[in-house]
Amino acid sequence: MRNAITRGGTRSAPGAASTSWRRTAAVALLAGAAWAAAGPACADAAYPSKPVTILVGFPPGTATDTVARMLGDRLAQRLGQQFIVENKPGAGGSIAAGLGARAKPDGYTLMIGASAPQAINPHVYPNLNYDARKDFAPIGLLTWLPYLFVVSPDNPANNLKDFLAAVKARPNQYTYATTGVGTTSHLVTSVLLAKAGASMIHVPYKGSSQAQTDIVGGRTYATFDTMVSSLALVKAGRLKAIAVSTSERVATLPDVPTVAEQGFPGFDMGAWLGLIAPAGIPPDIQQKLAAEVNAVLADPAVRDKLADLGAQVRTTATPAEFGALMKSEYESWGKVVRDFNVKASD
Repeated sequence: MRNAITRGGTRSAPGAASTSWRRTAAVALLAGAAWAAAGPACADAAYPSKPVTILVGFPPGTATDTVARMLGDRLAQRLGQQFIVENKPGAGGSIAAGLGARAKPDGYTLMIGASAPQAINPHVYPNLNYDARKDFAPIGLLTWLPYLFVVSPDNPANNLKDFLAAVKARPNQYTYATTGVGTTSHLVTSVLLAKAGASMIHVPYKGSSQAQTDIVGGRTYATFDTMVSSLALVKAGRLKAIAVSTSERVATLPDVPTVAEQGFPGFDMGAWLGLIAPAGIPPDIQQKLAAEVNAVLADPAVRDKLADLGAQVRTTATPAEFGALMKSEYESWGKVVRDFNVKASD
C-alpha cells in the first residue's frame, strides 16, 4: 500500500517540496529496510511471550511423557516461559497428533512426535484426521528408545529360547500386552513372533502402566515396552527383562542379551521421539526451538538422566535433517505394517 503524502500550508520555493519529499521517502525507505532486516530477529527474540503447550499422545508415566516433561522443564528454564505438557492419549498417539495438526502454527502448541503417530498409524488407521507427511513441521530429534521384552518374575523363562518354546507348545493360549494397536510395542512383538513362528493373543492397552501392572499380576504374559517405561520395575525386581530390541546391549542393563544374540540375527528395532509443530510455524521460531532443543540435549546432566532412564540421546543438526528422518521412518514402518497386515481392528 502506498503512503499518501499531503502538502499544505505555505508555499515552498521551487524544488523545495520535492527535495523534502525525497528526504522523507529516503528516511522511510531506510527505516523500512532496517525493520525488514531486523524483523525475523525481533520475532525470534520475542518468542515465547506466553506459556507453550506440548501435546503428548500417551499417558503420564510413558516414555514419551517422561521425555516431554524433562524437555519442557529445561526449555522453561532457558526461555523464561512455562512449557506445559498436556496428555491426550488414545489411538496410539493419533488423538494428540490430530489436535496438533489443527492447532494454530504460531509456536505456542508443540507436540512430541513419535514413531507410532507419525510413521506407523497412517498405515494402520484408515481415517486419521491428519496427514503425517504434510501437517507437521520438524524441529528436532530427541531420543531413540530401545525396547525391553519383559515377563513376570514368576515366569520360568529366563531367555527368549525358553519363552518361545513355551508359547509354541500352546499356540494362541498366551497373551501379550502392548501400548495399543499399531504402536511400536505391537509391531516389534509382531515381528519377533513372526520370525519365531509363534502365535499369541494380542491385548492392547492405552499405555504402559496398566499393561505392566497386569504382567506383574499374572493377567498377561509378556510385553515389549520402552526401557524408559519398564526399567524401574525391572531394577525393582517386579518385571524380568529377557531381551533388548536394539542391535547392541544397553549400558544400563549390560547382562540382558539382545534379540539378535538369541537366535534372530539382524533384529534391530526401536522408537524415536522428536519435537514437532503444526505445519506453517514461522521459520525463525522453528530454528530457535531447534537450537534450544539441541542445547538442552548437549547438557551432560540431561544426557546422563536420559541414559539412566534407558533412552539413547540422538540429535539432528537441523529441522530439515529431522524431516528427512521422519520421511524415512514413515516409509520403513509402512512396509512393516503391510508385511504383517496390521489393522486397527487387530
